[in-house]
Amino acid sequence: MQTPRQSAASDLPSTGEVERRRRLAGIGLMCCALMCFAGLDASAKWVNQFVDPLQTVWARYAVSVVIVAFFVNPITTPGVSRTRRPWLQAGRSLLLLASTALNFIALQYLQLAEAISIQFMTPFLVALLAGPILGEWVGPRRLVAISVGFLGVLVITRPGLGGLHPAAFLSALGSVCYALYGISTRVLAAHDSSRTTMVYSGAAGVAIMTPIVPFVWSAPPSGLGWALLFAVGVFGAVGHWLLILAHARAPAPILSPFIYTQIVWMIALGWLVFGQLPDAWTLGGAGVVVASGLYLLYREQVRSRERA
Repeated sequence: MQTPRQSAASDLPSTGEVERRRRLAGIGLMCCALMCFAGLDASAKWVNQFVDPLQTVWARYAVSVVIVAFFVNPITTPGVSRTRRPWLQAGRSLLLLASTALNFIALQYLQLAEAISIQFMTPFLVALLAGPILGEWVGPRRLVAISVGFLGVLVITRPGLGGLHPAAFLSALGSVCYALYGISTRVLAAHDSSRTTMVYSGAAGVAIMTPIVPFVWSAPPSGLGWALLFAVGVFGAVGHWLLILAHARAPAPILSPFIYTQIVWMIALGWLVFGQLPDAWTLGGAGVVVASGLYLLYREQVRSRERA
């Protein structure tokens, strides 16, 4: 016969059950973060019909910085502004700003699904650039997966065949910037906290874009325009916050495959907001890119287990 204490102890979830719940929570938070990023791009695309994309970039940073400052500041987080790698912080911040600006400009001309399909080339670029920069060289299987993934991007863009708008190349250049940003983030993780890095990213964007905004400023034509200009920053801040919470609850190999669910939200918003559906070329190329990316993630997990 169990004592009350033994009975209460038996009702507690096991360590494995607790871990499973944490991972499920991490996956849920990851999916919510991707919904926010899809909302960010949809809001930017809508409001860019009436204002300059650089104004939208400024709003994305300014609103985000104000929101983050309520939670991460020298009072709540002493020493948050101190960095061991100031030049790397500056370079990383510039890469993120360039990626954001190029993406917003490209969204004026591309469908949401087209833009995100091109941006999915980022993991392939990270894998290739990690070799010469970090010494993490890819093996033959991963190299084949990367090559197939790039072929998928070519199917989407169809260069020289009257495929996408030339702005697709801006989106591709933005992906290169984002890949370099991702690598620099990995390097900085060994020197500065994620909060310090987040503060520098936002501050750099506001500092660079604020002097430019007066030359491109135009007021949105309606209250909805103002709301969506504000929403760009909110979606960005909340999305990154959810991303941090997700990674605190589940390891990256578990979360990474769910990155590709973002294309579902982008297609849905493209249809609901703009009445646009991707053509067969975009869907086929996106399928190739996603399949190659998932295989690349699988090979990364295999190598991690082998090293362990």
